[in-house]
Amino acid sequence: MSAPFGLIGHQEVVDTVRAFAGHALLLYGPARVGKRPTARLLAALMNCERGVAVGPCGACRSCQGVLHGAHPDLLEIEPRTTTATGKTARRRLIPVAAITEKRDDGREYEQHVIEWLETAPTYARKVVIVDGAEHLNEESANALLKVVEEPPHRALFVFLAEEVQAVLPTIASRAARLGVSAVSDEVLARALVTLGEEDPELLAFAAGRPGVIVERAKAREALHDARVLVEALSLGMLGALEAAEGLEKRFDPRWHPEALQFVLRGEEMHVRAAADRALQRTLAALEQYVSPSLAFQLLALELREALGAA
Repeated sequence: MSAPFGLIGHQEVVDTVRAFAGHALLLYGPARVGKRPTARLLAALMNCERGVAVGPCGACRSCQGVLHGAHPDLLEIEPRTTTATGKTARRRLIPVAAITEKRDDGREYEQHVIEWLETAPTYARKVVIVDGAEHLNEESANALLKVVEEPPHRALFVFLAEEVQAVLPTIASRAARLGVSAVSDEVLARALVTLGEEDPELLAFAAGRPGVIVERAKAREALHDARVLVEALSLGMLGALEAAEGLEKRFDPRWHPEALQFVLRGEEMHVRAAADRALQRTLAALEQYVSPSLAFQLLALELREALGAA
């Protein structure tokens, strides 16, 4: 039943979600573990033309709308990847401008949660998925408060976060909570086999998170880039700086930091700790819009030092 919505495993989670009858749910668990597909399945379930008791069928117009990302009763919001000026957003944030049109002075968003909820659903129930609830700031969380407590037209909110503690109490205290844990390596291995692939390294990197298998091309690119950088660190200063420049051009904060940590997993603990500190300093610098070129050059130098490269 859940396969068409991108879920791999998680049958217990699916069973729990199918029985959910509230108006706000907080799904928490590691990145790429399957929270967003679970939320989409719930949205499909609520609006399936065959009814909640039978659906989601995956075949009706409503289910097809969810599957193709074009459902009139489903709104998904997440931190912006670009700023108003077109630059890559270094800091993950869901601002109040995404919540209400009244605060969107720059008209950056086509849809706003509060105004979108004012109209009745096309099918049965409007669903708002907030992917990255920990990135709601106090202003945006407060703006959501009233509609979460008294959702218009029985709307359903599904908040997704990696850790409950990172979500502001304004939101976390008003939602039922459901943990989404890693699945077994056997489940992921079978999923890869059905795709005609075998990849022990990818399975190790996934660590039970189905989203890595779903987005395996991005995962492999990040792992490749991380290996290139680490190998270049021992080839001399010039090679390290050139590899850092290459990483800067392809850097994705959702994938590359974790890929770099994975590639360094065989190093001694003090080396990994030093590398983690260097990586955190780089990410903090990027959030402050320090020159990316400078930030990655410093990262390469700090990693060379951590690894004891001559």
